[in-house]
Amino acid sequence: MFRTFALLAGAVLTATACTPAFGRPLVDLAVIDRDSGDWLPTYPHRGQQWIAGTPGHRYSVRLTNTTGQRVLVVLSVDGVNAVSGQTASPSQAGYVLDAWQSTEINGWRKSLDDVAQFVFTDLPDSYAARTGRPANVGVIGVAVFEERPVYREPPRPYPYPYPASPPYGRDQGMAEAERRASNGAAAPAASASKAREAAADSTAAQSIGTGHGAREWSPVSQTDFVRASRSPAQVIQFRYDDYRNLVARGIVPRYRAPYRDNEPHAFPNGFVADPPPRGW
Repeated sequence: MFRTFALLAGAVLTATACTPAFGRPLVDLAVIDRDSGDWLPTYPHRGQQWIAGTPGHRYSVRLTNTTGQRVLVVLSVDGVNAVSGQTASPSQAGYVLDAWQSTEINGWRKSLDDVAQFVFTDLPDSYAARTGRPANVGVIGVAVFEERPVYREPPRPYPYPYPASPPYGRDQGMAEAERRASNGAAAPAASASKAREAAADSTAAQSIGTGHGAREWSPVSQTDFVRASRSPAQVIQFRYDDYRNLVARGIVPRYRAPYRDNEPHAFPNGFVADPPPRGW
């Protein structure tokens, strides 16, 4: 069993060993601009999802559990674990969501009581760059784990004259999980290669990252969570940059003023207008 931290709203933190993998959707990920109140739309480009951040604006990461079971979500911002501050790995601490729960993560976890706000800022001022880790600035990602079910031996009639055969136990189950994880290990490598190629084709350098903003109250508690497998069941990542850079890269189409037809028409109005009032 691994001790974990949890948000008061129900998100929890935990840690154990694992390797990345992709699987069925368990959690929905969204980014919300806290200063404008907008849910930032995603723009698909070369197999990746991009969002446009506004420098100086605070943001939150919204996590929604779409299942009826608890899940663990390890959150990475700019390649840094948002809970521990380590260079991110799926094996590290994360947030646990109860069944069907949604919660918003507003910043870097500083203690059980507060966080430092996520804020879009110039790349040199980002937390990752200021701590000597600028290589992965511009990425928000999550690794999601399912919880291992607790095995309870079924009741037996009494008396029981024959020796019981060993049930499908933990060792056999873990061996099967490890076999499935090893079979799927090649998929992340291919995906990472495509991401590197897309980055190499970029025509504009990354301009913004996530800063270490003001402290705000965000209390958490502790819980236990045992992962069902060493590999995450789901991995999601969003790339981000400011709007002008996304336009320069061809990710967001350039804005065009709406076309206005100023030519005369025989029927300029679609309906009959009311007459002027009497005595006018």
